[in-house]
Amino acid sequence: MKLTIPLLAAALLILPACSSGRSTTRIPRGQAVPASAPAMVGHIVIIQLKNPADYHALLHDADWMLGTISTVATYAAGKHLDTGRSTVTADYDLAIYLGFENEHGLNQYVTDPQHIGFVNKWKPKLKSLTVFDMLDWPTTRYQFIQ
Repeated sequence: MKLTIPLLAAALLILPACSSGRSTTRIPRGQAVPASAPAMVGHIVIIQLKNPADYHALLHDADWMLGTISTVATYAAGKHLDTGRSTVTADYDLAIYLGFENEHGLNQYVTDPQHIGFVNKWKPKLKSLTVFDMLDWPTTRYQFIQ
């Protein structure tokens, strides 16, 4: 039994090298590899509140009403980070990022009762709301190299 685990580990390390010898990459050889994307579809929400004192309640609801929806693959929310750069937009109270594996996941999120409840609860308390939906589809950016 003690010998089986090291042999299994060695096999798992060696097997990928036994492939066809061809590798597929989207980065030209010799170039740095960008950080991996968190999800294929990004949904970015920028919120200004009528009353900035509502920030913590809004953040709490976003965490528990949006961040827990089953089709959400990645989630982050927070306030502006002041880095002293004039080119960074600072006129918002809360930014929310939600990532989805595909467009279908985003569409299910939009119609989810938790999302609808969040919107109905907070929309009257918002000064402004801006939403960005983006598709990160790497194969449309780079030619595959073999």
